[in-house]
Amino acid sequence: MKKTINLEIPNPVAIFGPGNRILNEFCSYYPGLNVTDKGSMIILEGDEAQIDDFEQKFSQLVQIRYQKSNLTTYDVEDLFSGTHSTSSLAEHGNAVIVHTTDGRAIRARNENQEKMVKAYFDSDLVFAVGPAGTGKTYIAIALAVRALKNREIKRIILTRPAVEAGERLGFLPGDLKDKLDPYLQPLYDALGDMIPPKRLQDFMANGTIQIAPLAYMRGRTLDRACVILDEAQNTNMGQLKMFLTRMGTSAKFIVTGDATQVDLPRKEDSGLLKGISLLRDIKGISTIFFGDDDIVRHPLVNKIVKAFGD
Repeated sequence: MKKTINLEIPNPVAIFGPGNRILNEFCSYYPGLNVTDKGSMIILEGDEAQIDDFEQKFSQLVQIRYQKSNLTTYDVEDLFSGTHSTSSLAEHGNAVIVHTTDGRAIRARNENQEKMVKAYFDSDLVFAVGPAGTGKTYIAIALAVRALKNREIKRIILTRPAVEAGERLGFLPGDLKDKLDPYLQPLYDALGDMIPPKRLQDFMANGTIQIAPLAYMRGRTLDRACVILDEAQNTNMGQLKMFLTRMGTSAKFIVTGDATQVDLPRKEDSGLLKGISLLRDIKGISTIFFGDDDIVRHPLVNKIVKAFGD
């Protein structure tokens, strides 16, 4: 059987991708078909059932393109897995968020992670609070990387308060960057899982991805960005207010923290839970509370958290 698909779009590259990268990825799922593209036409030869399926799936791909500024090969993968990221993530929170550099799919692993993903699409400010190992920061960074790859934002900004956990910055060797980098290393690690090293280096060099201590946020207005404040339990009320008021147009803010691991001189100085309480009735703000049962690290972490909590 032979069939021609006519694309009613002015620029086929918007669907095919540069060098036909998207089209070639799509065609790889139909090895039994002979596919030829001529301008805005696709000519198919092969089994009738495969041609019908190709046409149906390709129509879905075109609709996805209308919903975003560009297509990626991840869109094709998600389409064939039945979990296209935009629609399924927003509605259910359990679709593939992004892929790691070795091809592993990152998706929500429990109900509260799904709630966090859905909250990202429903609200411009999301608080995710709970014990260590629940994946709060990792999911937040995955959502930010996804948004950057889909060109929904222009930059990712990750920040942490530089608070010592029983140690002193002054005793660490090196200049200020050398002293602060260990505090920010978990953020580098998560990004390194999701973005190839050379690309990550380029993003950081040109400011597309910025990692900085919280004090460096003062005075900035953050537009078209996904901004993540990690370890927010180590902020006081003034610092939390300073951070939240950096929000500019078309920005998404995610605040993560563990209220049981406060490293401030006095635990009562933490502004995280106080801030959530003050903001709880404001539309556009969501809060997800994780529990011990949501821990997704090594099984021993759950037992350790419970033991220390008793």
